[in-house]
Amino acid sequence: MTRVSVSNLSKTYPGSTKPSLDQLSLEIGSGELVALLGPSGCGKTTALKLIAGLLQPSAGDIQFDGRSIISEKPENRGVVMVFQNHLLFPYMTVADNIGFGLKMRGIDKATVAHRVSAMLSKVKLPDLGKRKPSELSGGQQQRVALARALIVEPKVLLLDEPLSNLDEHLRIEMRDLIRSLQRSMGITTIIVTHDQEEAAVLADRVGLLLDGRLRQFAAPDVFYRKPQDREVAQFFGGQNFIPGESDGRRFTSSLGKLDLPPGMLAGAGVLTFRPEAVKIGKARVNSLTAVVADKIYLGTQTRLKLRVAETLIDVLVSPDNAENVRAGDQISVNLPPKSLWILREGLSSR
Repeated sequence: MTRVSVSNLSKTYPGSTKPSLDQLSLEIGSGELVALLGPSGCGKTTALKLIAGLLQPSAGDIQFDGRSIISEKPENRGVVMVFQNHLLFPYMTVADNIGFGLKMRGIDKATVAHRVSAMLSKVKLPDLGKRKPSELSGGQQQRVALARALIVEPKVLLLDEPLSNLDEHLRIEMRDLIRSLQRSMGITTIIVTHDQEEAAVLADRVGLLLDGRLRQFAAPDVFYRKPQDREVAQFFGGQNFIPGESDGRRFTSSLGKLDLPPGMLAGAGVLTFRPEAVKIGKARVNSLTAVVADKIYLGTQTRLKLRVAETLIDVLVSPDNAENVRAGDQISVNLPPKSLWILREGLSSR
């Protein structure tokens, strides 16, 4: 297992004045799975290629277990990168594709065959070793690409949008497989994705990149409960942002006075809460009277737009909880204090 340290890593491509990646710093623990998340063009794939040695940085350093690898060739770094388009050898069998890296290392045929057979079982393709890649589905091809990467037991595994070309049920299967194999083998892994759910399900920690800069690096649940700023909150589906004033215990705004969880800062700021955190019904604290402005059925959830005084808030509830709610109804809702978070914009310490 390998500890990865990325320090002030930057990359500006020739002909550009703006860095694609701007001073990225990360500490990734040995055996940890980290997701680099962000929209297209945010620098996440550039970061992966820099770690792999496929690009040279404009500035910064990359260390494995405290030793810089910046000057090392890609083949000497102990890094394997899996791309979203598989890059399997079309003229080779599945077994030969998986065993290719071992063969290049001069490992004897019997050992290669044994390890390939074991890896085929791990990726749940035990009987497909003699097929060609063209005879496989997209999901099966991605399993082969993953097996080919894992069989050489890399120090660091890099996955570049590995699930983006798969349909929904295959994405779920591959997510589970990647997480299971990564845990069992203990390989330090970095995955690039644009999908928040994918990052949250797979990763121990997530690094959100926006416009080439790291905006927050934390466990997945922190992005939902305690986003760094409004842009981070919105990227993770946050929709309720209410300006007001905190005294550290209560927040005063157009919604009235709301009790806060312990440890909140005092000063002017923006209250935020997840749409799914709002509960229908009265409670001992933080109950509000609202008028239903709109109701939208989403299948597994129902979205309500509620007007509290002159402020609109978005709410997500189960269809059962909203079954008898109609546009124009007056209802009671409550905001559990533990679900409230004040964005640090404009706040001072108490």
